[in-house]
This record gives sequence, C-alpha cells and structure tokens, in this order.
Amino acid sequence: MSTLDATRAELALIVLYLNKAEARDKICRAIQYGSKFLSNGQPGTAQNVDKSTSLARKVFRLFKFVNDLHGLISPVPRGTPLPLALLGKSKNALLSTFLFLDQIVWLGRTGIYKNKERTELIGRISLFCWMGSSICTTLVELGELRRLSKSMKKLEKNLKDSDKHKNEEYCAKLQKSNERTLALVKAGLDIVVAVGLLQLAPKKVTPRVTGALGFATSFISCYQLLPSPPKSKVN
Repeated sequence: MSTLDATRAELALIVLYLNKAEARDKICRAIQYGSKFLSNGQPGTAQNVDKSTSLARKVFRLFKFVNDLHGLISPVPRGTPLPLALLGKSKNALLSTFLFLDQIVWLGRTGIYKNKERTELIGRISLFCWMGSSICTTLVELGELRRLSKSMKKLEKNLKDSDKHKNEEYCAKLQKSNERTLALVKAGLDIVVAVGLLQLAPKKVTPRVTGALGFATSFISCYQLLPSPPKSKVN
C-alpha cells in the first residue's frame, strides 16, 4: 500500500469517527471537563467555555433517551443471571430518565422554559439518575467480569497442552474482559464525577477533581468509540 493510500485510509477512519454524533458529544465533553479543571470553579474564560460547551452538548443528546428506552424493553441475553438482568434494566431506565430530563434542562437554560427554580430541581434529579445508572453499570460490569473470569479459567484447564493465546475463543474472551474492565473503571470514575456535579462532598470532590476525572472518562469514551481498523487481506 502506498503512502497516499495509507493516508486516505487513515482519513477515512477519522471521517467515520467524526460522523458519529456520540463521538462529537464525547469530544465536547472532554473540552467541557478540561475547562472545568482549568477554571476550578472560578469565573473566567475557562468557566465560560465549560458552561457554553455543556449547553451545546445537550443538542447532541436530543431524543437519545430512546436508545436506552429500547434497551429497557429488549429481551435479556439468554443465560444472564436475574440480578444482572435487573441491574441492566435499572441502568437503562435511569439513563433514559436522565437523558429525557436533560432535555427539559436544555429548554430551561435556553430560555424556552421560564421556570428557573424547577429547571434547577429537574437538573439535580437528572444528575441523580445518571449517578444511579453509573452505579448499576459498575455492578453489572463487576458481575460480568466475574462470569468471564470463571469461563476463562475453565477454558484454560481444557487448553493445558496448547498455547491459550493462540486459541480464538480465549482471545475473544480476553478482549471482552479488557473492554469490560475499561468500562468498569469509567463507570466508577463517573460516580465520583456525579458526586462532584451534585456537590455532595464539596471539600473532597472539588471542581478541579471533577474536571480531571470527567476529562479522563471522556477520553475513555472517545477511545471506546474508535472504529476498528480494516483487516488486511491474507492471500
């Protein structure tokens, strides 16, 4: 492959990535929390960027609550334990509620909805829903990682005489385990970010801490949305 062809392929991946509304939202999220870290809650340019980017992001999330509403009514994969199934559905319900209420907050912040006090109240309720969904996600990922660990140990016993890293099934489970571990870290950090946004522990979770952790989870989200590179053809 020539240098020009390689460049075209890389640019095509970038275009594919940026065409996703979710990817643009997470990039804006990184800018938002990076600005929050820089401002540390103090008035100035960084705080203005934080507030304006936060408002702009809400446009990307219009009607996004339908995604989790669909997940809520979709059947659970066969073999999923009941506690994990209930936690997964709770996560969908809470996240869908958060995204729906967030649209009302957007209406209030743009001046379409005039009741400021109710807008602030709805904003806090929506953040509590987001924190609840992050807690559910953390518990789901812990449960799924435990299930994966058991199945991988069982597979390792069956592959005593061969290289497990050359086994497709084992490699697939290992990749899934890495993905779930990353999702677990992100969900755990998001809980602390929600605590910071709600000011439940203002002395420990300061705006700077909230900004740093929010930027980290945004970076993880951007990484999770990266498109897979095209596989080279083998003759």
